[in-house]
Amino acid sequence: MWHKHLNSTVPEIKNKRQALTHLELCNKEAYPNVFKLLLIFCTLPVSTSTPERTFSTLKRIKTYLRNSTSQNRLNGLAMMAIHRELPILEEEIIEALAQKPRRLDFLL
Repeated sequence: MWHKHLNSTVPEIKNKRQALTHLELCNKEAYPNVFKLLLIFCTLPVSTSTPERTFSTLKRIKTYLRNSTSQNRLNGLAMMAIHRELPILEEEIIEALAQKPRRLDFLL
């Protein structure tokens, strides 16, 4: 039914797989399931390269540091490796470290 409606409404579309065009033409009240399907299809990622890169980075970190680090440190290292394009401000790091109490007591 949707296919007949689409062909009668828009015969000039060459590629019937253009989901965004079909989403704009879809009547939400008349075809609610088709509208939901097209909406989901339009939100699917085009590429899976970012998740694959994330998993390979996590795998590389975990194999190297598995026995020697805690979960919190492993999470921090993974976030740094995955989001390495974010700028790191040294002043913010120094301020955060200055707020923490010292672990070692200096003996005089």
